Amino acid sequence: MLRYFAIATVIVLSIAVIVTAHSYGDFMRFRLAASRHSPVPQHLRISAGGGSSEGDVTGDAPWALSALPDCFTQRSETAGSQAYVATRIPAGAQPVADGTRLRYGPCTILVRRSELLVERGSDHLRVPPRATLYTVGNSLVLVRTSGNYAVLRTYEITTNH
Repeated sequence: MLRYFAIATVIVLSIAVIVTAHSYGDFMRFRLAASRHSPVPQHLRISAGGGSSEGDVTGDAPWALSALPDCFTQRSETAGSQAYVATRIPAGAQPVADGTRLRYGPCTILVRRSELLVERGSDHLRVPPRATLYTVGNSLVLVRTSGNYAVLRTYEITTNH
């Protein structure tokens, strides 16, 4: 009888270890993919009907441009104090004026006072305040600040105007 109990214990523990390792591995792959491509969503809603098409994405997304690879490819990200990040804005970068609407293929960016509205088809994302968009060559530079902390993301435009 003790032998069967020992065998059952080994089987249960083995399954627990395998499931835990598999779950932890998936979590680490998700975190690694998120850190390479785009931050984890904040205040994001995926609609499932109710007057809009299933799969519509709406909400606040500081990383919105990173989620549109058919229009933009994120090339770099710098984070730190506002003073530090300000030194990383590329030379010649020009701020985009409030009220400007930029179109890149299926993507539209509306620059509003301290925020961006980004649309692609039925997807509507908002880069919340305080966001400033710059153009430089074939790139966009997005600086988002919160308190004394800032994040600068540089995007290559991957589609024609």
